[in-house]
Amino acid sequence: MSKSIEPLGATLPDEHYKAVTMKWVDDIVIKHNFCPFARFVRTPNQIRCEVVYGDAGVILETLYNELTHLDSSTDTATTLLILPAPVLADFEEYLDILSIAEHMLQEWGYVGMYQLASFHPNYVFDGNTDDDAENFTNRSPYPVLHLIRESDISRYMKNEDDAEKIYTHNIQKANELGCPYFKETLSTIKRTGLPNGKP
Repeated sequence: MSKSIEPLGATLPDEHYKAVTMKWVDDIVIKHNFCPFARFVRTPNQIRCEVVYGDAGVILETLYNELTHLDSSTDTATTLLILPAPVLADFEEYLDILSIAEHMLQEWGYVGMYQLASFHPNYVFDGNTDDDAENFTNRSPYPVLHLIRESDISRYMKNEDDAEKIYTHNIQKANELGCPYFKETLSTIKRTGLPNGKP
């Protein structure tokens, strides 16, 4: 299965998407402790960002290349694949790509070695409405596929109670901060990545 995904073109450089995504990691994910172990790989600069255009085939090829990179690299802890193609601004289109990527992880024999986490500007959890604040725990400036080593997850989450504590904390924190806070913060983050800070 291959979807034709029109690339964004040269309207913004790759460095914009990388800078904005890393500022989101700093100003939302780490600042509010949505991912407790993110700070441990951020400071040594072990987060790798790759910007991917093209159709599903190109995205999957890049995903596979990043898996093999993580297999052999001790300097990279995790990879963020940033997907700025306009069609993937549609959350349902993004979910289609995510589903294919998760299937290929299994086909390539990487289940149990790596996990895919998903982030999107319009992320909505099952059972939630668009306006539920907890959606913002997974809302990023641009669509992202996040590759994480299972061994790193196990290192920081020793049991199911740890995962439940993180989930509960994230829901409570998101609701405490509220939708207006996240909308304004994400808008500010995207502006800072543009020339002269212009929208």
